[in-house]
Amino acid sequence: MSEPSWPAREPRQGPNVLLVLLDDVGFGQFGCYGASIATPTIDALAAAGLRFTNFHVPALCSPTRASLLTGRNHHSVGMGFLAAFDTGFPSYRGHVSPAAATIPEMLHGRHYGSYAVGKWHLTPPGQLSTAGPFDQWPTQRGFDRYYGFLWGEDDQWHPELFYDQHRVDTPDRPGYHVSEDLAARAQEFLADHLTSRPDDPFFCYLAFGACHAPHQAPRDYIDRYRGAFDHGWDRERELVLQRQIDLGVVPAGTRLPPADPGVPAWSDLSEDERRLYARMQEVFAGFMEHTDAQVGAVVDVLRARGVLDDTLVIVMSDNGASGEGGAHGTVNEYRYFLGLDDSVADGLAAIDELGGPRTHNQYPAGWAQAGNTPSRYYKRFTHGGGVRVPLVAHWPGHLDTSQPIRTKFHHAIDLAPTILELTGTTAPRTHRGVAQLPLHGTSMLPALTDAKATTEPRCQYFETAGHRGIYADGWKAVTAHRPGTPFDEDRWELYHLEEDFSEAVDLAGTEPERTRELADLWWREAERYAVLPLDDRMGERVLALDPATDRRRYTLLPGTRLLNHVVGPRFSERAFRITATARCSPSDEGVLLAYGRRAFGFSFFVKDGRLMLDYNLAGRHTVLTATEVLPTGPALLRLDIEPAGPGAHAVLSIDGRPVGRRTVPRLVPAGIACVSVQCGHNAPSPVSDEYEAPFTFTGALDNVVVELGPPVHEQADVDERAQLTWQ
Repeated sequence: MSEPSWPAREPRQGPNVLLVLLDDVGFGQFGCYGASIATPTIDALAAAGLRFTNFHVPALCSPTRASLLTGRNHHSVGMGFLAAFDTGFPSYRGHVSPAAATIPEMLHGRHYGSYAVGKWHLTPPGQLSTAGPFDQWPTQRGFDRYYGFLWGEDDQWHPELFYDQHRVDTPDRPGYHVSEDLAARAQEFLADHLTSRPDDPFFCYLAFGACHAPHQAPRDYIDRYRGAFDHGWDRERELVLQRQIDLGVVPAGTRLPPADPGVPAWSDLSEDERRLYARMQEVFAGFMEHTDAQVGAVVDVLRARGVLDDTLVIVMSDNGASGEGGAHGTVNEYRYFLGLDDSVADGLAAIDELGGPRTHNQYPAGWAQAGNTPSRYYKRFTHGGGVRVPLVAHWPGHLDTSQPIRTKFHHAIDLAPTILELTGTTAPRTHRGVAQLPLHGTSMLPALTDAKATTEPRCQYFETAGHRGIYADGWKAVTAHRPGTPFDEDRWELYHLEEDFSEAVDLAGTEPERTRELADLWWREAERYAVLPLDDRMGERVLALDPATDRRRYTLLPGTRLLNHVVGPRFSERAFRITATARCSPSDEGVLLAYGRRAFGFSFFVKDGRLMLDYNLAGRHTVLTATEVLPTGPALLRLDIEPAGPGAHAVLSIDGRPVGRRTVPRLVPAGIACVSVQCGHNAPSPVSDEYEAPFTFTGALDNVVVELGPPVHEQADVDERAQLTWQ
């Protein structure tokens, strides 16, 4: 006789976890860490919880994400650099190894609902396709649901969004901002969970794009800071440091290191420079406060639902503040990545638009230096400014808040072991049939629950793009590597962090033996955690991708989108031809093929019955219009870009007959890894100011064929003025 049977269900063990990850936010950019910026939500969480002042991360976003989600060092799991690059070595595959299960994968058997919202940046370029494979998308790395953007940065007003495993349009509503959208989606996911699975805990990973460039926020938030930074970055560092000492987040007696190389004294700047740079910091401050408000919206939902006290909330940054704005800052950060010139005049011309939808701005490095107070350097450096970040923990009734500031060393690899211990979960030896790497981190639970807890001696290496560092029991050796120079020529600096929080006093000259021992230890740790081979390239890695992925011909259908230069055409530093097969008339209009968005790219389109090209070099537009209107009926509409001395020629043709020619400043430059190609439309924001997105082509578009010539570095023996011969 058959008897019904159901599997036994284990009782709930462990709290809910809300992990809020901010982007490019320095140690001194939360109010509760000394900032001049209002962050009331984060400050309130800190006031009722804990602040960690010796918490460290890798110096770039993808490596930090890989470390905190797996509990392993980033090189060991294949994320030695950014996810946009796969340079062919095990440490630099641009995705998280299947030998390293993520937190949600490890929590799956504990009945946790797991939700990822926001920036992902852990998918390799070859999988950034809406046709898959999806192995490294959030929903196949353990998360039940996902909403956000997949790559390293996005326009806050017009992001390229994905829901689970498909692309979705940016919501069409006045004043849309992606941070508000992400907070609303997190609230939706959590409301669904609390309604449908009230007895199950959740793990919510909320990774804002803020405060990574572009710095963009609602105008009312920005204008709250009008005049607040007119005193400049030198004085700001002093003010932040004094507040940090008063708050107890840095020891009394901490002093500021000298200004970072390339950062001018505020007093040496012109009046125009000071006016522009102060405004850029006002924009950042508004962006930061606006982000804090979105964190508050999610926390308020948990409070209203009565589950905040059952939720461990962690708020942290993925690396230090970014100095990528250079000495002057920029109205368009793509100029930095593309190696294009920038100027104060450009910034002043756009000063009233900074933070809005028509700019892609980033502040000068001087403000990043102030944001990383009291440390030196920035994101991607292994000095304190790149790797020491704020972390706030909140869990009422469960944390020992008798001493609310924790000073023991911790690292991003410690978060996964902490969550596993809280939930009674053991890291699996195998996952999906793959043997698993051991966890490299150490649980922070003792530090969370006991202010007097002691920690074991600790060693932790750092490496990003050739910059190296090693921490061991209160001492740190570090190098600032100059790209292109031999690593053996790097000079190791030595700091006693127990007495020198800000890395202000280099002891390498007085303690050469300790310096040498730590340098030798770095090499041993590098071998242990698969750091080698060292690679000091930044944007140049885009040219080092697998040559087999460099197709020379693509056929696109109307409405399709290719998300990057690996799954789609690699236009940079080469000639190319675009041919649209269409049936049209002089009354038709719209985009035939677009590459990029408002900040950068080009668009091949029809307007007022004429073929047009808008060649957008990071906000500097060259527009070409055909001399003839379109015919009625079938037609081959073509764009050729051909090398021509230091620049390039753009030629428009109809049925093989040239109808327009103009010189453009240069071939499409290399350096942007994730810019999409769109066929028959241009969204989420328009490359050209000649139309509004999506400007869908109104004629009958059969297909668009893209043909690529060899990269210019492969044809150095060819006369650069020669016409490209198409096969």
